[in-house]
Formats: sequence, structure tokens, C-alpha cells
Amino acid sequence: MAVTVRYLGHAAFALEAGGKQVLIDPFLTGNPTATAKPEDFDPVAILLTHAHDDHVGDSVAISKRTGAPIVATFELGTYLAQQGAQTIAANHGGTVAFDGGSVKLVPAWHTSSHTERFLAPGVPAGLVVRFGGKTMYFAGDTCLFGDMALIGEEGLDLAVVPIGDFYTMGPADAVKAVKLLKPGVVIPCHYNTFPPIQQDPQAFKREVEATTSARCVVLQPGEQFVLE
Repeated sequence: MAVTVRYLGHAAFALEAGGKQVLIDPFLTGNPTATAKPEDFDPVAILLTHAHDDHVGDSVAISKRTGAPIVATFELGTYLAQQGAQTIAANHGGTVAFDGGSVKLVPAWHTSSHTERFLAPGVPAGLVVRFGGKTMYFAGDTCLFGDMALIGEEGLDLAVVPIGDFYTMGPADAVKAVKLLKPGVVIPCHYNTFPPIQQDPQAFKREVEATTSARCVVLQPGEQFVLE
């Protein structure tokens, strides 16, 4: 089965397969690169990497409207449940099933806070998503770390990695990450949203395709890629 991967801007994605939709880090309201609105989506699940506002985004509002569960690490999931969202609060190493697929929470090296009273609910995660017969890794916000090689052993059809630098790994480290992850396809994200994270994704694409076996697909916000 094919999976349609739609880039919503920054680090937000919508996945569609078999008539079902999954949202990743749906930061839409207030996202200067977003080309869609929260009410455009009716997901079966919302998957979050960490608590920063530019990743939690519109999760609570979408969950309240649709009843879709938010899957996140334990503290973040518990906090969002207190805001009225439907949540599944899991943790690193755990796999959570949702309608049509599953997500395994894996480590990420970053921070995780929310600006409401500046709470720090838990720690960040990466997401290994199995959906539509594909295995996809959403690194979230992270620096490069050697255990990405273990994540690569999941057999990744797709890896989505940040390249913005400043808050996450930059392009050079992201190329090293691709070498450890060994995906079939890589999509860069978390760049060119704000001034500190300006990057040239085409330069990243050239380096990935010159030094790894992965195909690099650069998407503009609103564009989509069909993972066959």
C-alpha cells in the first residue's frame, strides 16, 4: 500500500493510507509556513515528539474536535489530557497501536517544555511509525547521536530529519544521521521557518545523494510525496 506524506510546514506532517489520516506534530496556527488549517484534518491519531509549542501546535484542539488520541511520552500525554485532549501516554521503547498502524517511541536528544507557565512535561522522543505497510522515522528535534544506527535496524522506508541547526542538528550532522539510519527516502524538515534556522535544502539533498544510498525528497509546505 502506498502512503501519502504531506508536508505541512516546519516539522508538521500528515500521513494518509487506506482512507485513514495520521498527524505528526501539527503546528499550524501561528506557523508562518503552514498552508493548511487545523479544521482541514480528521485524523485517527496525532503523534507528538515533544512539548515545544512548535510541535504540540493544534493537537489539543484537533483531538477535542475529532476524538483522535494524542500519543506522546508519559508526562506530555498526561499534561495534554488535563487540557481535555484524548491521549495515550507511553514512553521510550514502547509501541502504541492506533487505528491502522502503530508508533514506537524512541530516544531523541533535545529539550521539552511548554510556554504555559513554562512547564517542562517530560523528555523528547523520535517516532517509528508503521502505517500503510511502511516504516517511517520522524526524528523530531534532535542532535546527531550514535544510537540512530539501532533505529535504522527497524528497516526504514522513510526518515524525516531536521536540518535547521541552532535548535537541532544542522545539514552536516543530518547527512551523518542518514548514513546511520539507512532509509530508502529522506525528507528534511525544521528549516527556514524562523531566521535562526535558514538552510539550503537542495545543498542537503545533493550531499545525501552523493554520499548515501538514500533518495532525498525536498518538499515545500503543502506539497506531498507518495511513498510506494
